[in-house]
Amino acid sequence: MRESILTIPVSEIFEPKCGCPICTMRDMLEQRTVDYIMGAAMMEPDVRIETNKQGFCKTHFEQMRACKNRLSLALMLQTHLQTLDKDIFARKSIFEGKTAKQKKVSAINNDCFVCNKIEWGMSRLMVTTLELYSKQKEFRQLFSEQEMLCLPHYDLLVSMSESVDKGSRSAFIDCCNSLVKKQLDLLIEDVSHYCNMYDYRNSGKDGDWKNSKDSIERAIKFLTTR
Repeated sequence: MRESILTIPVSEIFEPKCGCPICTMRDMLEQRTVDYIMGAAMMEPDVRIETNKQGFCKTHFEQMRACKNRLSLALMLQTHLQTLDKDIFARKSIFEGKTAKQKKVSAINNDCFVCNKIEWGMSRLMVTTLELYSKQKEFRQLFSEQEMLCLPHYDLLVSMSESVDKGSRSAFIDCCNSLVKKQLDLLIEDVSHYCNMYDYRNSGKDGDWKNSKDSIERAIKFLTTR
């Protein structure tokens, strides 16, 4: 798992120039991790120990449930539920406070095996991305030609801009600003056109929706990465 994440060529993620490249990076890591956990990793004792303790968030439970191998998910659920019972609810101690069980449950509710793996992989891929921008003129050009950056990943990139070589840092931030502004202008136009198509003056007309029909979904993805 570790090698497969680190050997992803970052430039290949940027080459299609379609959507936010950091979203693409996240989605790739997410899919690889879900495939991994629903495959042979299910039977690896060290992985099962982690999944039993950490569990999964709703988003990744749904992604695993959509996979064909429901038995893998059932087996993970079986031992995860048993671990919850054994380590939290069946254990009794005179030294345990009244809210000790709730605090342990809260920690699990805010944990996820897949999220943790994605965060681990993303932190390393982001370092590689910023190193490439600092050192390779070709990658700087490729970065500037991206279709867009979503708002959360714009925030992430600019917050990490101190890692970019000082000579390229200003250009990097300007490029991030430009990619966000380009997409923001497009979304404002498309969402506004979508709203205008419901104006009473357009009622009953088979008007031109242009590129506005999916503007709501695109705006939400821009604002949230999802």
